[in-house]
Amino acid sequence: MFDKVKRLFKKGNQEEIDEYVFVTEKEMNEDLKEIILKLERIGKKCGTDLQKKHVNKFKLQGKLNLRIWVCRDIDGDEDENLTSEQCFEKEYRSQLVIDYDGPKFEDDFYAYYIPLWYYFGGYFKGSKTLYDLSQKNLETEIDKALKTLLNG
Repeated sequence: MFDKVKRLFKKGNQEEIDEYVFVTEKEMNEDLKEIILKLERIGKKCGTDLQKKHVNKFKLQGKLNLRIWVCRDIDGDEDENLTSEQCFEKEYRSQLVIDYDGPKFEDDFYAYYIPLWYYFGGYFKGSKTLYDLSQKNLETEIDKALKTLLNG
């Protein structure tokens, strides 16, 4: 499965930054939509598993109600009815969010988040970035983030 993702995004002279791949307009098709849906499902599954694993460690530090979920928004407006089926709408963003009740590193809205897919419309030309599962392990990144939050 991930070889398919890798091949889809390795075409041409595409730029890559760390774990993200830039997507061209030509690559916005049903295959990409399936990849985004699968990425969000993987994020949700990994998040649920790691939440169960770490919830008691967070409680011991006074960081209550650990929650990990896939958050979707359009232009910053979260909507519980928003689904990944709308991922090709401009300004759509999905991210894996980690949050809890208690002290955090900064005054950010969430304790930590990992962007999964973002379609920035732009005035003249937009940009699209996708978390690259062929280069990074999402579960490892979530676990690392949780450990950082515990040690911080």
